[in-house]
Amino acid sequence: MTILVIGATGRIGRHVVEQLASRGVSVRVLTRDPAKAEFPAGVEVFKGELLDLDALRAAMTGVDAFFLLNAVTADEFTQALITLNIAHEAGVERLVYLSVIHADQFVNVPHFAVKYGAERMLEQMGFSATVLRPTYFIDNDAQVRDVIVDHGVYPMPIGSKGLAMVDARDIAEVAAIELIRRADATGKLPVETINLVGPEILTGEGVAAIWSDVLGRPVAYAGDDPTGFEQTMAGFMPAWMAYEMRLMAERFVGDGMIPEAGDVERLTAILGRPLHTYRDFAVATAR
Repeated sequence: MTILVIGATGRIGRHVVEQLASRGVSVRVLTRDPAKAEFPAGVEVFKGELLDLDALRAAMTGVDAFFLLNAVTADEFTQALITLNIAHEAGVERLVYLSVIHADQFVNVPHFAVKYGAERMLEQMGFSATVLRPTYFIDNDAQVRDVIVDHGVYPMPIGSKGLAMVDARDIAEVAAIELIRRADATGKLPVETINLVGPEILTGEGVAAIWSDVLGRPVAYAGDDPTGFEQTMAGFMPAWMAYEMRLMAERFVGDGMIPEAGDVERLTAILGRPLHTYRDFAVATAR
C-alpha cells in the first residue's frame, strides 16, 4: 500500500506522514522544496506543487490513496480542481480531503466556499472519499504565544458563541486511520463526512481563563473586533488574506463552531482515546 500526502510539511500534514509511517504504510509526499523537509526514514519524496502538472502526475502514479490539504491561497480552488482531475485521470479514486466545518454554511468566507466546492466535486466525480471538516485548530494559537505570555492578552477574536477547537494531532490521526481504511477496502466506499472537533466549546473569555490558570497571572481577552484583527493581519500577510481572516472571525463571533450531536463520541471511538484539550496545548506551549 502506498499513500500520497499532499500538504506534507504543514502542521497537519507532517503529523499525517508520521502517523502513516508508524503504521507501516509506504508514504510518498509532494513538496516544493525537499531540501527543507524532514520526514521519517523511508518516505518517498517528490518535488513539485499542485500547478506543476508533470510533477503531480508523477506523484499520483502507483498510489492507492492520497491525502489532500490545500493551503489558503488566491488560487486554492484551481489547485484543488486540478489535483482532483489529475487523480481521476490516474485512476486514484480513494482519498481523504481536509475541508472545514460549516463549509456549506459559511460560504461568504472564500476558503470555506472553496472547500465546499471541492466537496461537491468529490461527490459528482464518483470519488471514494472521507471529507474531514475540522473546526479552528488549537495549534493556530502557537502564533500568538508571545502576545499571551509576554503581554497577558489573548488576541484572537473568537467570540462568545464558542469554538470546539481541535488539536492537529487528532486531525492527523483520524486522517491516517481513514486513509488506510479507504486504501484497504475491497470495494468502493461511499463519500463520508466527519466533523473534527475538540472535547469542549471554548469562548474568548474561556481561553483567556485557561491561560490565566496555566501562567498563574491574569490574561485578558482582547474582545470581539474582527476589523481590528484584519488590520493586524494586514501587517504581515496580503490584504486579501487579511480580509478573508476578518470574514472568518465575523463568523466565529456571530455563529461559533459548535459540534453536532455525537461528534465527540464518534471521534473518541475512532481514535480509541480521549481527544486532546486546549489546556494540554497551553501547558506545553507555556513551557
